[in-house]
Amino acid sequence: MAFSSDNVHVFLAVLDHGSFSAAARALSRVPSAVSMAIAHLEAELQLHLFDRTGREPQPTASARALEPQARLLAAQLQQLNGQALALTQGLEQRLSIAIAPELLASRWTAALAALAQAHPLLEVEVLAAPQEDALAMLHTGRAQLALVFERPSLDGREGFQEVGSDTLIAVMAPGHPVLEAARAQAATQQPTGQALPALSLSEEHLKTTRQIVVASRDLGQTDARFVYARHIWRTDNHLAALGLIEAGLGWGWQPRSLVEPRIQAGTLVEMPFSNLSNGVRLWVDVVWSKQRPMGLGAQLFVQSMAQQIAVP
Repeated sequence: MAFSSDNVHVFLAVLDHGSFSAAARALSRVPSAVSMAIAHLEAELQLHLFDRTGREPQPTASARALEPQARLLAAQLQQLNGQALALTQGLEQRLSIAIAPELLASRWTAALAALAQAHPLLEVEVLAAPQEDALAMLHTGRAQLALVFERPSLDGREGFQEVGSDTLIAVMAPGHPVLEAARAQAATQQPTGQALPALSLSEEHLKTTRQIVVASRDLGQTDARFVYARHIWRTDNHLAALGLIEAGLGWGWQPRSLVEPRIQAGTLVEMPFSNLSNGVRLWVDVVWSKQRPMGLGAQLFVQSMAQQIAVP
């Protein structure tokens, strides 16, 4: 095998520095060792890489043709060596991050971009799972991190970092029967020729109207903070929940950042209430298990996410 990690570096050093002696200084070697390495490489390849008839060796057309792949190989070797060193220092073989479906539209990809730049060979797995399932993955070791909303109570097994916030709002389709009934009632009570008053619902509508809930696949796991209705439909997928809500099959709590484009497009509306405000602000946390050491990748992801808090 002609090319090796050593002679690739020697070959590129001569190209970059323009002479055997300058390359030798850059590599902390003697010029004769550099010249001999190039001669051996030329013999193995049966190619003339440098023209030595002048004062300084000049790369031949063959050398220039090999240069791009040689640089790629050198970069790959550097990445490989960096990955091996990082593994000895605590880098994970794979970093798995479980994300609550409602937070898939939040800003987490920038942190992964920073991670990819620092550890380009690290394998990353992103899992979308309802909050209860994401935390269960964390505690079983299936995932090293979970991106979720704040929990109703602290768990001593968990460490966490606040990385932002979002507001959950109750939304439904503009043509939902509840809204249609409210419009009809308002029309019958308003004198002819006057503008209709703003629609107004009550807390009772939350209880008596079917609710679409994003919840764990385990039927015994439900966040009671956000289950208001007596009749609920469950899904573990936020897109399925949005589809059901937009189809007029129920109302649901959704992050404002996720549903704002749909509200602007007119496929969803914020439910108008007379006796309470529509909106619950929640912190968003990156959570890890205290029962397992955090790897370098997880640490960098958490740091990158924390740095985004102050960014508008």
